[in-house]
Amino acid sequence: MRARFRFTLVTIAAAVGLLAWGAFVTSIDAGLAVPDWPSSFDSYDPFNPWPNWWEVTPILAEHGHRLAGALVGFLTLILAFWTWKADDRVWMRRLGFGALALVIFQGLLGGLRVVWVSLDLAVVHACVAQLFFALLASMALFTSGKWKDPGAPPELAMKQAGWLAAGAVFVQIILGALLRHPGTGIDPLLAGLHIGWAFVALLMVYLHVRVLASAPALRNLGRAIMGIVTLQITLGFVAYFVLLDEAGVLQPSNLQVVINSLHLIVGAALFATNVVGALATRRAYSPIASGA
Repeated sequence: MRARFRFTLVTIAAAVGLLAWGAFVTSIDAGLAVPDWPSSFDSYDPFNPWPNWWEVTPILAEHGHRLAGALVGFLTLILAFWTWKADDRVWMRRLGFGALALVIFQGLLGGLRVVWVSLDLAVVHACVAQLFFALLASMALFTSGKWKDPGAPPELAMKQAGWLAAGAVFVQIILGALLRHPGTGIDPLLAGLHIGWAFVALLMVYLHVRVLASAPALRNLGRAIMGIVTLQITLGFVAYFVLLDEAGVLQPSNLQVVINSLHLIVGAALFATNVVGALATRRAYSPIASGA
């Protein structure tokens, strides 16, 4: 199980790269740089669909994103079959194939977004990516020593705090996706909702951190979540002011691309760690047989 835990971490690292690449695609508005799918420029050669395609930044972004997605899909395939073969927990086997189904669905969403030229599907594609990332993080928890030995439950009895925090963060992610994907700058209504809901999400995350801090085994996770949310708020403010400063500019600056991409990645980490915290808290309150 230790080897499978490490392989899950490798898959998570690849997923972080995929999220970052997807954020890069969105930031430079390269989602339709390759106009067809499942082929690329009518070619099914994944490595050379167009002569010197890597020298054209939008094509590098979009086709590179497809290649990164294929890598994550392949790693998830290995993880699913490894879990099915090596794990005696029925629910864990199902979860492995659930992750595989979700990554396939995510690939279909990305392809149909191109075929149908749909911004709505682009938003759904972005949100499903966050769910998949949180699922991988959960699978890492389920194969870790923390799942076998959860420690004493939190003294602060707020059992649903983690799920409330994760839900609030996911709503914030949806609002962020709606704000980013049209590529038309700052929509006042969506920006107001995104900023206003940030206070609700922050409150829910703070309550969750308080719960985690009251359990010695989960205290470090609470500290990590607090550090992530602090970084995310900072990046949000910086992204907002950079976007204001560059209003009307046709091509986003490198700074804007980097900040927006980091904001998305840290948001994914915040959502995933709150899901992991909720699961770890539930495990600590309701320890079950070691084989479960």
